[in-house]
Amino acid sequence: MTEKNGKKGIVDPDVIRNLAALLSETGLSEIEVERYGARIRVARQVGGGSVASVPAIGSMSAAPQPPAPARQAAPDAAHPGTVRSPMVGTAYRSAEPGSRAFVEAGDTVKVGDTLLIVEAMKTMNQIPAPKAGKVIAIMVEDGQPVEYDEPLLIIE
Repeated sequence: MTEKNGKKGIVDPDVIRNLAALLSETGLSEIEVERYGARIRVARQVGGGSVASVPAIGSMSAAPQPPAPARQAAPDAAHPGTVRSPMVGTAYRSAEPGSRAFVEAGDTVKVGDTLLIVEAMKTMNQIPAPKAGKVIAIMVEDGQPVEYDEPLLIIE
């Protein structure tokens, strides 16, 4: 390993192991970090298959992790009333642990009603109802990591 400005380079294998562990802990499919002129992209393919990766100049890729169990995709994910996550984060169905969920399947909501919260970088982001209607499916569990554009629930 080379050192830059007296600091251990980011291409340290321990850094790669830590990033790979972070992928597993959070359920994310990839993460990229750039520091001291080196860039590392660690990715895994969810749902099987193998990942071949060629390191870019000044970067290093970790070996792919074994695929995590694929989340059960709801058959209605293409429904026009699907509300999708606007960001990567953690979905919470209630304001605090142990309290009542903002909405349940079968509830009727108005435009602007809070459906759930997505925490990203320690910021709680309320996800409002984009339209009025009946919640017919909730596709996330409380505390579940979500990715950008992932279906959260369906309003009909």
